[in-house]
Amino acid sequence: MALNIPVPVASLAVSYASRFVFIALIASLFLMTGCKKDTEVTPGGSVVANAGPDQSVQVGQLVTLDGAGSLDSDGKPLTYQWTLIRRPAKSSAALSSPATAKPTFRPDEVGEYELELTVTSANGKSTDKVIVAASVAEPIAISANITVKTVLVDRIVNPDLPDYIVTKSVDVSHELTINPGVVIAFERDVRLNVNDNGGLLIAKGEPERKIRFVGVQKIKGYWLGIALYSGSNANLMEYVEVMHAGSRPIYSTTKAALFLSGGSRAQIALKNSLFTQNDGYGVYVYDGGILREFEKNTFTSHTEAGMLLDAENVRKLDAASTFTGGNGRNVVEVTPSSVNGTNEVTWMAFADKTPYRINGEFTINTGFRLSPGVTMEMNRDAVIRVNSSGYLSAKGTATEKVVLTGAERTAGYWRGLICYSQDSKNVLENAEVTNAGSGIIVSGKKANVAIYGTKAAMTIRNTRISGSGGYGVFVSYGASANTDLMTVNTFETNAQTNVLIEK
Repeated sequence: MALNIPVPVASLAVSYASRFVFIALIASLFLMTGCKKDTEVTPGGSVVANAGPDQSVQVGQLVTLDGAGSLDSDGKPLTYQWTLIRRPAKSSAALSSPATAKPTFRPDEVGEYELELTVTSANGKSTDKVIVAASVAEPIAISANITVKTVLVDRIVNPDLPDYIVTKSVDVSHELTINPGVVIAFERDVRLNVNDNGGLLIAKGEPERKIRFVGVQKIKGYWLGIALYSGSNANLMEYVEVMHAGSRPIYSTTKAALFLSGGSRAQIALKNSLFTQNDGYGVYVYDGGILREFEKNTFTSHTEAGMLLDAENVRKLDAASTFTGGNGRNVVEVTPSSVNGTNEVTWMAFADKTPYRINGEFTINTGFRLSPGVTMEMNRDAVIRVNSSGYLSAKGTATEKVVLTGAERTAGYWRGLICYSQDSKNVLENAEVTNAGSGIIVSGKKANVAIYGTKAAMTIRNTRISGSGGYGVFVSYGASANTDLMTVNTFETNAQTNVLIEK
């Protein structure tokens, strides 16, 4: 006979409660194993890690992780520890300051980077994960002329990759602005022409985000260069790098990375820019072109000199710019030209000791001053003429001479200095005049220095005059020099008499 024993209501309640707790516990465990968070808690409180949202970035972009959303239920201090647990096979990316709430890293390969954050407090610890997906943006091709106002923006974070590729020669006939950080790569033999009557180039980078004009292949002389015909006073290149140009002559037979036209009186301000690894010259300013401003520029690794320009623009150059460093000729090269105007023109000495190299005839039609430490190297048969409307003041110091010499330090290499001017400011002092007298400079005479014409005058003191192919100094009938000329100067190895004074 079966016994019918009643079950107390209280016992049934305990049984159902136990089953509910068991089911709730199973569900809780299921949820915990299905979530990316892992939390250990103490009876007194809890801590929850928050590694921030997943991110999509470019290769090379600085990524900032953010664990600041992590919490302790009692507000107790948290410690952070990030770990890079997965990255692309060839990546060598590493975290900076992984024990902080917001460490950084740069993805260096395409793919996913998985990072884990562990947050710890007195109430326990918790972990969370975040995925950073890195990709590479493709450059945009520029193959059409620029006829409307255009702004080129920095699209690709990695400064070694181009934002734009110029696939054919492009004419700029409207305003072109290039933002900081933009990299423009040029295909073989391609050039950029900034035209007059509407064309304008504003390329203003920043110290840490320079603008770069480069070749698609990073080899010297790959693309042709930039030809500036625009006379706009807004043309600017600042914190710009130009390299790999000079594949062909940009004007006549001359190669250069940047050419300023003289006929259209093209002008530009150049500041804090680098010209390097170009075949030919870095910058070529044709007579009539204008360097509106020039400041702290660098020229290295050219097959010719860093710069080729006319005499009028030399006055714009600053002492802090650098023209020496792996160039075919570490000089500032000056075309046959003249200095003119009503105000005195000064050529300064460069901090890096770069000399001026004079090609052909150099004419002085105004007041002209050479600062202490200046060296003027004269090419074969070149001559300096001081006309009646000008004067030459070349005053060095005992330690910083003004030097007028040949591009090759051989006797009788250049023609010499001739002064027609009557101005009392004509002075050579603490100077050197060497290796002239290659050919007749005036009146059938060869000389390092010739003072010629009625009342023409020059004072020469504490100066070394040597290596002449003729006389050291020639003073014609009616002209004059200081009476102690022969005693206060040094004369060496001149082919003829040190001083000839016609009477």
